[in-house]
Amino acid sequence: MSYPPVDAFADKAESRYALVVATAKRARQLMNGAKRLVDSKSDKPVTIAMEEILAGKVTFEQPKSGMK
Repeated sequence: MSYPPVDAFADKAESRYALVVATAKRARQLMNGAKRLVDSKSDKPVTIAMEEILAGKVTFEQPKSGMK
């Protein structure tokens, strides 16, 4: 089970899929040396990315229509 739970992100994204993409992109940035935006007990980039999104430190937008 992941921490924080996925249900906590209901108001952060329109779908779970958008949340997964945003989390993966932020985790990749962290792995490439981006500065952490929250204090985390974890060293795992995905967990840190999830905590940043939950804290509102990272935001993302979805395209209005179709694939770009």
